[in-house]
Amino acid sequence: MYKALIIEDDEVISETIKNHLRKWEYIAESVTDFRNVMKTFVEFSPHIVIMDIALPFFNGYYWCSEIRKISTVPIIFLSSTGDNMNVVMAVNMGADDFISKPFDLSVLTAKVTALIRRTYSYQGTSGAMEHNGAILNLADTSLSFKGKRLELTKNDFKILQILMEHSGSVVSRDTIMTRLWESDSFIDDNTLTVNVTRLRKKLDEIGLTDFIKTKKGIGYMV
Repeated sequence: MYKALIIEDDEVISETIKNHLRKWEYIAESVTDFRNVMKTFVEFSPHIVIMDIALPFFNGYYWCSEIRKISTVPIIFLSSTGDNMNVVMAVNMGADDFISKPFDLSVLTAKVTALIRRTYSYQGTSGAMEHNGAILNLADTSLSFKGKRLELTKNDFKILQILMEHSGSVVSRDTIMTRLWESDSFIDDNTLTVNVTRLRKKLDEIGLTDFIKTKKGIGYMV
């Protein structure tokens, strides 16, 4: 099981995050002594840190720089001020991601899972993938975006899963077709086009316009 350390001065938020992550089978603990954050960090030895910028005594930027002196553990910053300057500073201090308050717990969980997966080659049981606010639930094959939920067919789900696994990169049509139908038999190339077109229409309905982009002659990407 993977361990998450929450460094958050607001006890309600801290407990909410901790309890939520525990439901997803993470071992989660909170810092209580904000003068000795590093002591808790070293003793607990977390796989990921979720930390607010505004903390007593020393801010999150300071503790991030201290952690980076001894560890490359993934760090997600929380802040009620999500302006560009804070995001840039967070990244420059060594953060891996940034979430503005208020935030959806499912988005936080998806981001935690993504960082754990990338850092530790973990496939996970938390069952969520996230890209630009869209959350793919691996357990019930649904997609959520800004409070709206979309039920997916088997092919819809597989297409999104493949593309989100390679977010930011183009996935070839051949790769998608091989994963989609898992067969050496001939599949009409137009069949994939039809599936993607139908999926795009469904995504449009929940506000995900242009979520899937076409790279002409190559494939698709998110």
